Amino acid sequence: MSIDNLVSFLAIDLGASSGRAILGTIKNDRLELNEIKRFSNPIIEVNGRLYWDLFHLYDQIIASLQEVSSNRLHITSIGIDTWGVDFVCFGKDGEPLRMPYSYRDSHTFGAPERFFMGISKEEVYQRTGIQIMNFNTLFQLDTQRREDSSIYPVIDKVLFMPDALSYLLTGKMVTEYTIASTSQMINPYSKEFDKSLLEAVKLTGNHFAPLVFAGNEIGNISPSVQRLTGLQDLPVIAVAGHDTASAVLATPAEDENFAYLSSGTWSLMGIESENPVINDETFALNFTNEGGADGSIRLLKNICGMWLIEQCKKEWENKQPLTYEEIVIAAKQSAPFQCFINPDSPCFAAPRSMTTAIQTYCKETNQYIPQTMGETARCIYESLAFRYRQVLANLQQLATFPINTLHIIGGGAQNKLLNYFTANAIGKPVLAGPSEATAIGNILLQAKAAGIVDSKKEIRQIVRNSINLEIFEPENISQWDSHYNDYLNVYKDL
Repeated sequence: MSIDNLVSFLAIDLGASSGRAILGTIKNDRLELNEIKRFSNPIIEVNGRLYWDLFHLYDQIIASLQEVSSNRLHITSIGIDTWGVDFVCFGKDGEPLRMPYSYRDSHTFGAPERFFMGISKEEVYQRTGIQIMNFNTLFQLDTQRREDSSIYPVIDKVLFMPDALSYLLTGKMVTEYTIASTSQMINPYSKEFDKSLLEAVKLTGNHFAPLVFAGNEIGNISPSVQRLTGLQDLPVIAVAGHDTASAVLATPAEDENFAYLSSGTWSLMGIESENPVINDETFALNFTNEGGADGSIRLLKNICGMWLIEQCKKEWENKQPLTYEEIVIAAKQSAPFQCFINPDSPCFAAPRSMTTAIQTYCKETNQYIPQTMGETARCIYESLAFRYRQVLANLQQLATFPINTLHIIGGGAQNKLLNYFTANAIGKPVLAGPSEATAIGNILLQAKAAGIVDSKKEIRQIVRNSINLEIFEPENISQWDSHYNDYLNVYKDL
């Protein structure tokens, strides 16, 4: 379909450390992006608990809409995507009962083991196909129930983060499928909540708003939001509320023989599948089956990604201001293959000092202990590249097709050094871009809802028309092969 007239949409893309409002304009089968606003999304600690500031995020969305209004920009609709698993509880009066916990809060450490005393790990996985992680929604809810949370008995509705923010804009409650699929409470075959798992946490289907699929209109912005922003009759679309689902939709692949790596605070590596892949092998590998924007299944593995660098950067910046490019340069100048970590080791989930945690890991595994910023960053980047190789090999065992290339999308796609390391580690070409894949997927789903595009194939063609892909061909494969066993020897299995 050729798009001759200008049509614009606003994507609100909320990550685990920052958010942005991106204007997407489509013309002549190409997409142009313009950043309207960028803002922080800090985790707030109160009495030892970690929270998200729901009203801060709402206020930033309002400010973004005010920018649209003041600049006389015409937008067809707005869509919101966020990270997965976290949620807001609402009372019968429609008011939030408390600020949402962050998935990094320690209250769910050990939560899966406690839950499995009632329903086995194997049964939970068979029912959901979701990777066992302590912060999954199921375990967060079970922990609140066990702790006799003051709000638990009066919960009327549980809304996932993008749905909660859409509700604040429209007054309409929905549960979007892709974000709900991260909860470990959705049956991937029926695409409905699993009653037995809800019963285990003393909830029912009535505690959730009706399930909708990506591309459904939630409703127009409320009179209050219209008054605050000066905009009227603006629809809010339920895009793929899980940011990774939106990002994967925007993968500029030409065929199906690829794996994707959505690289940001988390690295999510996977493939697309028409049906859930739930068996003894995926259970042993702890792979997850999350909902895709088009109703497909994203068979993937969550890998701790740029979180490691982000946390180290905060420590290094105590001495002087620092850019990510300066970190990359320091890593490039450091000696290769001195030490490795398992990026997914629990010790890196929320340490008080990430640099100390890395040094401790290396000491406990009898390796060289990195001392400088460059050595630490190089350790992280090389370890991530080897972890990607490890997971990609598992994906190839599960895939019904040959994986010929790896598409790296998201903010991490801009890290050329890591892309180069990854190509060398996996021995396959790496195609990097787009860095704003999540916002692009969000925007093009709104375009689909507006009837401007009609298929995933067409969406990906628009993406290819609109970006310049960087290709990283593998080099020095034998050198990387020779050090892969060194990584495996110090890899601590979870």
